[in-house]
Amino acid sequence: MSTRRHFIATTAAAVGAATMLGSTSAFAEELPATDAALAVDEKTARDAIRAVNSAMRTHYAALKAKLVQELGPVVVVQNNAVGGRFRLVDKGTVLETVDPVPEAFELAKSIAHVPLGIFSTAGSHLSDRVPNVANSARIDAHDLDMVSMEGPASTAWITPLQTFRDTLRDTRRKLPSANLPADLRGSCDKILAEAIRFIDASVRARTFDIPTFQEFSRSVYPAVRVNMKHASAAQISGVGALMTRWRGELGEAAWSDLYVCVLSIWTTSELNQASIIIKQHMNQAKVATHLIDLPAVESPSDPVAVALDNLARIVQDNIAAEMVFAADLRVADALKGREDLLSQEILVQLGGGSSTGAAATAAAFGAAATKGACPIDHTLLKI
Repeated sequence: MSTRRHFIATTAAAVGAATMLGSTSAFAEELPATDAALAVDEKTARDAIRAVNSAMRTHYAALKAKLVQELGPVVVVQNNAVGGRFRLVDKGTVLETVDPVPEAFELAKSIAHVPLGIFSTAGSHLSDRVPNVANSARIDAHDLDMVSMEGPASTAWITPLQTFRDTLRDTRRKLPSANLPADLRGSCDKILAEAIRFIDASVRARTFDIPTFQEFSRSVYPAVRVNMKHASAAQISGVGALMTRWRGELGEAAWSDLYVCVLSIWTTSELNQASIIIKQHMNQAKVATHLIDLPAVESPSDPVAVALDNLARIVQDNIAAEMVFAADLRVADALKGREDLLSQEILVQLGGGSSTGAAATAAAFGAAATKGACPIDHTLLKI
């Protein structure tokens, strides 16, 4: 004898199987005939479909906005010329803002940037032909063509480069009064002296080219490495001391759940210097999920707002993933991480991935539905 429970279970099985196998017959049996008064044109129907996603996005944004006010503790790091600005945030409120890195970082990097300064001043006047140099295979011809937009025929680079030389000369004269460690002072003097010599020679020859510049850059590289050593030591000590202080103030329980958002530009987003240092001070069991690098096109005007908005999305997706994709943990991991949800399916369709996982999931759903069981936990469907 057919009971209400048997009928519901049988119906659920049919609907589940039809859903996974692409059939609409079960739905046609259960849904009433379309009322002629509800008939609409194609555009109206499709706009109704779009309205579903629009409503989802509205509710998603509302949850995210509320979640921002619950986040904490969070350290937001904004990279800058002085070693980084660090903000401690809790419940959406900035508790403290600190530039913790000693001045040696900025000073050492400033002089280490001299070769880059020369290149930036005159780089647009290079020849667009890749020269016969040791690393010629590493120089992209198209990139060079775009950078050398003004070409070597113009000597408009001479005046600005001489102005830069004057800045270097003035700095070198004043260098002894900066009270730098002996080896850092020596490396800075070496870089400045060789840069002035190179600029003077280039101006006399009225040429600026890759081979001669590479000779100059190789001559100062050992000195640049000394400056890099001092800058790194300063950053390690400054950031480390701040993290230790904040850890003590927050306590171990709160610190173990710390999120860190490091905002950077794309060119410094991998092995970011701040991330490397901070990682040593975090709960090591959570570093992989709680240390978040956020590459941007440029530094945002409101780094805290950007960091918390992204973090709120990450946190709520962590929970949503386990609920929405409980049937497929591979896809759940994609939602929780940086992988696009469609990436694996696109790879399959392009012939670059495996459809095994998708096929297995579909088969599991179909088999479970046929038995009147939930395809996720395999319990019988009940009312």
